[in-house]
Amino acid sequence: MQFKGLALVASAFVFAACGGGSESAPAAESTPAPAAEAAAPAPAAGGAAALAPITGTTHEIKMIGDDKGYRFEPANLTIKTGDGVKFTFVSGGPHNVAFEGTTLAADVKAQLDANFGTQRMAELSSNMYMNAGEGITISFANIPAGQYPYNCTPHLAMGMKGVITVQ
Repeated sequence: MQFKGLALVASAFVFAACGGGSESAPAAESTPAPAAEAAAPAPAAGGAAALAPITGTTHEIKMIGDDKGYRFEPANLTIKTGDGVKFTFVSGGPHNVAFEGTTLAADVKAQLDANFGTQRMAELSSNMYMNAGEGITISFANIPAGQYPYNCTPHLAMGMKGVITVQ
């Protein structure tokens, strides 16, 4: 009984908070909205990285899950700046491609993220792929030399990871 009472009180607070916010929101939105809309495009145009097209060779990495385990083939690949990498689902999904952004400089992280194009699920992470033949091609144009660790999020605990080295 006490739990039901607590749930009822909590629900009342949630509804009150929602109701109060919606009444004041229209009045506040009518004046500042045009200023916010005008300000939003300027930072996006100046600060965001744009998708850089592939100018070199496109290499293929297969995403596989079978009786030998979950893996990328090849897991480690050396490419040149401007090359592209096509990740192709073969078996054992779902699979995705996610880069580790913790050690990347902000501008490199932004460019790599932009190079996912429209096939990103989250920052530095592709959509999930479920069917053979699906995948993503990621451009490494405007990406400086270095090592870029990546993984398959659903199978990371099973060791599905690799490194792309850009020269």
